[in-house]
Amino acid sequence: MSAVLEGTPDKRLALVTGRAYPEQATETAHYLGTEVLPTTAYDFANGEMYVRYTEPIRGADVFIMQAHTQPINKWIMEQLIMIDAAKRASARSITVVAPFFGYSRQDKKHLGREPITAKLMFTLMRAAGADRVMTVDLHAAQEQGFFNGPVDHLTAMPILLDYMRDRLPLDNTTIVSPDAGRIKVSEQWAAKLGGLPLAFIHKTRDTTRPNHAEAHGIIGEVKDRDCVVIDDMIDTAGTICEAVRTLHDHGAKSVTLVATHGLLSGPAVERLKDSGVKEIVLTDTVPIPEEKRLPNMTVLSAAPLLAAGIRSVFESRSVSNLLNGLPEDMHTRHIYA
Repeated sequence: MSAVLEGTPDKRLALVTGRAYPEQATETAHYLGTEVLPTTAYDFANGEMYVRYTEPIRGADVFIMQAHTQPINKWIMEQLIMIDAAKRASARSITVVAPFFGYSRQDKKHLGREPITAKLMFTLMRAAGADRVMTVDLHAAQEQGFFNGPVDHLTAMPILLDYMRDRLPLDNTTIVSPDAGRIKVSEQWAAKLGGLPLAFIHKTRDTTRPNHAEAHGIIGEVKDRDCVVIDDMIDTAGTICEAVRTLHDHGAKSVTLVATHGLLSGPAVERLKDSGVKEIVLTDTVPIPEEKRLPNMTVLSAAPLLAAGIRSVFESRSVSNLLNGLPEDMHTRHIYA
């Protein structure tokens, strides 16, 4: 099987990956009916990195996949090096595939003399030679404007909805937004599940303390209801577990957490274990090792979504159609003729 997909006579697709999470790229390639292009990558003694593509990519549409996971700065730098290598190897186009986009929470200034690091990230990728960026569930959708080129902003909602739809008592379920910023997404969930009632937790964030927010109350009815909290990520799980406690304090029958990115940093696993949550549903936009997986945790593959997005870009099709669900053929392998 070739590692470069043949499209029309003048188009070839090459999927390459950094070392952060190669298993995800391999699974994505499986859905595309191809293989990951081999690369040579290693660290020098002083920590500098070296990358070389072992097959020609001249004239190919290259998709460079990398998980922005720990150690996050190393893997971002490796992806930048890979972009530069592809540019110098005369790739026809270069698409950065970052399922979780690092630094996306730093999208605005809260205090004086702060950076807007999300903007810097997009600037670095453009300067390295990227033509477009593909990512999943940015912390703030307007960050797409930080990149001087196309940004394919995928959402894991179709994957998560497919899993949750048959597991919810729809006559007794309330969709809960953990803060005001996630209300729009929560409204979409409620609508797609047949017009479920919506609630949101009023919380404030201390901008001088990372990963810290306080819940002050709930707007909406949650008493004796099966509550589903929708968020973009779970990092240290402090604020999300406080949301679970708040819901239980207000009489919720059960609480299920649904999030796209399971960062699960520091004390997250212990906090989730002790939270009394019914189920935690995540996708594997970043790797979630076995030692961080709880008995009530479900991790869904993002590979079908990523493959569908890559195929849409390669074939110049609409990516926005994926908001309505994945193509049927992404449930099995897709092979280009």
